Amino acid sequence: MSEFILGVDLDGVCGQHTEIFRHLVAHELGIDEESLPLQRSWDFSEWNFSDGDFERLHRTAVLEHRMFRDMEVMPGCAEVLWRLSDAGIWIRIVTHRLYVNWGHAIAIADTADWLDRHRIPYRDICFLGDKPDVAAHAYVDDGPHNIAALRNADHNVITFDHPYNRDIEGPRVANWAELEELVLDLAAEFRGSVPQQFPGIDAGSQRLPLRTKDEL
Repeated sequence: MSEFILGVDLDGVCGQHTEIFRHLVAHELGIDEESLPLQRSWDFSEWNFSDGDFERLHRTAVLEHRMFRDMEVMPGCAEVLWRLSDAGIWIRIVTHRLYVNWGHAIAIADTADWLDRHRIPYRDICFLGDKPDVAAHAYVDDGPHNIAALRNADHNVITFDHPYNRDIEGPRVANWAELEELVLDLAAEFRGSVPQQFPGIDAGSQRLPLRTKDEL
């Protein structure tokens, strides 16, 4: 049977981008982190950037503070992706992180390091901005422009809920548990059934980092 391919965005879907960027912006500007609301628009208008501030601060966050290496993972992300992979779903990471000139080596290396450290499974990864060019049966994304472009190209897109995309119609998920259920339904509809384990993967192996009692 053909494999069901899921295109997975990183920032705002797998990783907590707003949270770490907020922390680093506050550090760089010497302001209180609470003055930068987490409930923000796509263009960060609530943060009152001047012309060029976003580009400068984002470049500093990526190249100097290594934001792509150190951001927190979304709760449940790795666990759900392992279960989807075990069900025979091809995980394709699709991210637009190569927009910092002369910083591609750091962006790519830190992305790979982050995926490895958080034990996030994937079969391949695409670094590009024009996501409709990526062959997948379904996508999960948070960027309004990406969702619109993918749907205009007749792709099945699941919106990962954030304040800046709530004017977009469903399907929509608020967390990874909801995403897992929806993707399994789509894969079962596509393939007729969903196997319980991905061929060649030992479901009993220690694929996720062990947590201490205090972390549970």
